[in-house]
Amino acid sequence: MTGMGVEVAVQAARSRALAVLRVRSRALALALLPAALAVILLAGGSAGHLVGHGWDVARWAVGAVAVVVLLLAAGIGLVVARARPAMSPTVPIAEESAPDLYRLVHDLADRLGVPAPSAIELTPDCDSWLEDRTHPAHGPPPGEEHLPGEPDALRGLSPARPRRRAATPVLVIGSPFLWWMRVGELRAVLAPVVAGTGPSAHPDIAAARRFVRGLDAAVAVASAPGRRPLIRPVCAGLGWVVRLLLRGCREHAAQMERGVAAAAAERAQAVDYGLRIVAQEQVGLAYAGWDRLLTRVALPAWRMGRWPSRLDAGVVAALTELSRRDRLAEGFASRLGERPACDLLEEPGAIDEAASLLAARLFHGGPAERSPDWCPVDWQEYPDEVVDRKWRADAARLHRVLDALGVRRSPGSAADPHGPTLARVLEHLSAPSPSGKLSERRGLPADDVRPAHGDGAYHPYGEYGGHGEYGEYGGHDDKQGHGDYREPTERVDHAHRADRDRHATPENHAAPEAPAPPDEDPGLGSERGAALAAGISAELAREEASAPPACTVSAGAEQLVGTPLRNEDSLPLFPLEPPRTGRELLADHVTAMVCCAAMDTADASPGLDWLDGPALLINGERAADLNPKVLALVEDGDPVPLRTWLVDSGIRPEKPVRLV
Repeated sequence: MTGMGVEVAVQAARSRALAVLRVRSRALALALLPAALAVILLAGGSAGHLVGHGWDVARWAVGAVAVVVLLLAAGIGLVVARARPAMSPTVPIAEESAPDLYRLVHDLADRLGVPAPSAIELTPDCDSWLEDRTHPAHGPPPGEEHLPGEPDALRGLSPARPRRRAATPVLVIGSPFLWWMRVGELRAVLAPVVAGTGPSAHPDIAAARRFVRGLDAAVAVASAPGRRPLIRPVCAGLGWVVRLLLRGCREHAAQMERGVAAAAAERAQAVDYGLRIVAQEQVGLAYAGWDRLLTRVALPAWRMGRWPSRLDAGVVAALTELSRRDRLAEGFASRLGERPACDLLEEPGAIDEAASLLAARLFHGGPAERSPDWCPVDWQEYPDEVVDRKWRADAARLHRVLDALGVRRSPGSAADPHGPTLARVLEHLSAPSPSGKLSERRGLPADDVRPAHGDGAYHPYGEYGGHGEYGEYGGHDDKQGHGDYREPTERVDHAHRADRDRHATPENHAAPEAPAPPDEDPGLGSERGAALAAGISAELAREEASAPPACTVSAGAEQLVGTPLRNEDSLPLFPLEPPRTGRELLADHVTAMVCCAAMDTADASPGLDWLDGPALLINGERAADLNPKVLALVEDGDPVPLRTWLVDSGIRPEKPVRLV
């Protein structure tokens, strides 16, 4: 592409920026209009033209209105100017901890002829963008500046950002890209992003962006909960005015950002264009691997109070496993012999640990620092620390609910005749209900089995990741969004959580709430299964309600997780899945009980599948055919497939198992 195309795109963005600034000018003119009218009336009276009682009343009335309007305008302007804009949670990377990465970005900026980003930060997401940090509120608090000679926290991570105002935006890079992509691919993918620093330096575009970010921050201030009754009307008026201004400049701001992105993409065409086409395939693959790793592998660990400390390294293992299983991805494995982008970091392990903890906070709402109930776990310890404990905890919960429902225990071994057994669960779920199967009472065919949602996991970005092909915001498509940074006007709607029993205590777990009517869950085959699922749901709700709240960010924890969040009560920002249904919970708990019986009676072992999470290993091979058998028992009340599988695998359901 030619430089003329870049200039045309920049001019289009500048014209839209001027339209945004005109909205600000019109609002200012409207606020000054009563004052101008009052000045005219006062000048006319002093000149002897506008005299009389009526003109005197008009002067006083217009003057009072002008003073009120000016005070309101000054207050709104002060809030817009002082409100802290939204800032993405990131892990800051000091230049001394990644000199090669900074050198790559600076060389790339020189080739593009644009200013280099002021800093580099990482985010636990598969995306990259520029983010403005010129607002004074984004600097560290007084007294927390990093002193010369003071050791950096977390072995190379910068404890605080410089207090000076950055002249150029900050480059935010998705941490999975550094571990999965090669150095050349990362440079090709970052080229359109770094090229966006050129248009961002234009005074009109920068001023328009500051105005939009200020309006967005003012909306957040006006809608903040916990205000006093006397302050709420003021905040409501402030929010109404600011939202009106945002509606007036929304279209112009969006077109301005599209123009900036187009200019950046045009400028980046001359840098590694052929390699960037190949790198786009790696972007889509990284989306898929990151999504599977979070939903299948990391989420079970987070629920057990453990956070995997090498998530980015796990992406490489997951995608390597995908390339082994999928013949279409065979070519991706050959790339592993090239130099990975994480070699550009001095201590990639420390940075991976910080990004992993930040991912746990964003996607699960975990605490900001380590504690006995919130510990890191290595991948080698994952089967024993997470998988084994999860299965035994679920099995124990299942038997507690059975005890509360009055289900008798099946006779076990002579050493423990009343121990928890798998046979007890099979007998309870396979016994016919007095009213028959729920599917028959609804008029459905007896063989109408409602399968679980796909593979049983919720994928926030679709089955293969990403909104569309490479993300909702254009991902890494040159024509859509590289060079543009995410504006804080794009709010995240937090998922609504189900109401929980606030008055429950851990001691009363043996008395579940009255189960919901069985007809509420169409996936369960009997009333006994529905009652058991309702009891498990109530038990889980009590456990979550009695769990201690997540710790707030302390001064030392901010160095670990990076950017502090503006609203700690909003965690998790991006929940990975909606609340599970009773059928899903029952199937998970029955599967856990089967796995416990296999480990205790058939010498099976817990394992980790990089694409599917916890796995049961029998004779060193994964038992991949267990899930359909469990669903047949849960949804149809048919124990024959599962019993046959138990016999073939050498598992003794009548033997007691060890629980947590």
